[in-house]
Amino acid sequence: MTIRHLKIFIAVAECGSMNTAAKNLFLSQPTISQAIRELEEYYDTRLFDRLSKRLHITPAGQELLNSAYPVVGQFEQIDRNMRKNNLKDLLRIGSTITVGSCLISNILNDFNCLMPDTETYTFIGNTHTIEEKLLKSELDIALVEGEIHRPDLITVPSIRDFLVLGCAEDHPFACREEVCVTELENQKFVMREPGSGTRALFDQFIARHKLNIRISWEATCPDAFRNAILYNHCLAVVSVRLLERDIRSRTIRIFNPQTTELERSFSLAYHKDKVFTPSMEIIRNIVAHYQQPDWLNNIPVGTLSDRA
Repeated sequence: MTIRHLKIFIAVAECGSMNTAAKNLFLSQPTISQAIRELEEYYDTRLFDRLSKRLHITPAGQELLNSAYPVVGQFEQIDRNMRKNNLKDLLRIGSTITVGSCLISNILNDFNCLMPDTETYTFIGNTHTIEEKLLKSELDIALVEGEIHRPDLITVPSIRDFLVLGCAEDHPFACREEVCVTELENQKFVMREPGSGTRALFDQFIARHKLNIRISWEATCPDAFRNAILYNHCLAVVSVRLLERDIRSRTIRIFNPQTTELERSFSLAYHKDKVFTPSMEIIRNIVAHYQQPDWLNNIPVGTLSDRA
């Protein structure tokens, strides 16, 4: 029994004639007869009595008719809603927290200028959460800061980024031109939460240099991260983009590593079976224009060195 059967049944009940129902539905009379016969066989009961060349609905048929009206009505409402939604393109884009805090708004503004009729939904979380949503098809595409390990997800490095050591202007390191990696030993740090790409990269750095640091804060919120640096004398190793406002105003002093070990890329990620839509292609083209921030050229930057 299908919605098609119920629609035919309702038409026959309202017309009292299979011929008239066939004309109204633009179907053949044998098709109408077969559908009614299949319904009667399915429920093992007569739905119509055939008297004097007219159809008279039976009590069982009337019960079915009473139930069929709301079911068919709900189906047609669903159909109308879905067809209406199909007229609108929806792009579901995810980003990790660093990207979401410093880039995604500008990227979406660029996208909306190029695709004003396309609706967007944005989700911001850490790399692990974004992975899960891409795998469940809850997102179409994402821009992530961490490494993606799921084999069903494709990642394309798209934006160069690098981590820097940051401290407040009143921290003892702030007046220095150079800080040695070994001087980070036993210093207070604010850290991203486990599952973050930034945290994973800095954890690798700590292990490589055999450092013991004090984790005084763990935070996902960029403002909490910033406050820990400015007001609680914590150090942080974080994306240079995340601290742009305070670096520009000279309230946070940064030190750039001599090596490339804290360099990374923000990558576009999507499911390997995802059909690449025009909206996703536009996002890919927009992202290609966001590379190293040129405002750093006018900022005094210290050095984080390996020198003992």
